[in-house]
Amino acid sequence: MVKLLKPAFTEKFKKQFKKLPKSLQKRFNDKLKILLSNTSYPGLHSRKMSSTGYFEARLTEHYRFTYEIVENAILFLTIGPHDEGLGKK
Repeated sequence: MVKLLKPAFTEKFKKQFKKLPKSLQKRFNDKLKILLSNTSYPGLHSRKMSSTGYFEARLTEHYRFTYEIVENAILFLTIGPHDEGLGKK
């Protein structure tokens, strides 16, 4: 049986998420389901960020989100256009 991770969201992530178009919010929710059951799913293009130890994943070609795996949860940190989604802005 696959153990599902629980999602958790920072306040920054919640604010950024609300600003996204509905189509990108839906796309994130679809990817969230996949990520919670399989963090290494190839379609997410997920990788560890060298400077922070956090992970980044692709929402679209131009949008990213970052997260951290903490025990049995995934803490989502940022989401948005490339640099903003990676927490650089």
